[in-house]
Amino acid sequence: MKTTSYNPSPLEVDFANALHSLQKELEKHLQDNQVIHVESNIRRDNPMVKFSLLDKDGDPHEVVVRIIQIPDKF
Repeated sequence: MKTTSYNPSPLEVDFANALHSLQKELEKHLQDNQVIHVESNIRRDNPMVKFSLLDKDGDPHEVVVRIIQIPDKF
């Protein structure tokens, strides 16, 4: 399937939604960190998902994942 729109592309949006829905699964792989909030913005050119974390010492951290689809190479 050729991608006709990249701002954002349907694949970028689907990927961002998948990351958002997998927060509990991702948390299992984060040593000594708990996911306390997930915020996503799927309407921007490159969708992003921001994870707010709390470590075992009670310190907050944030990790932002930006999803960028590389143009198709047909």
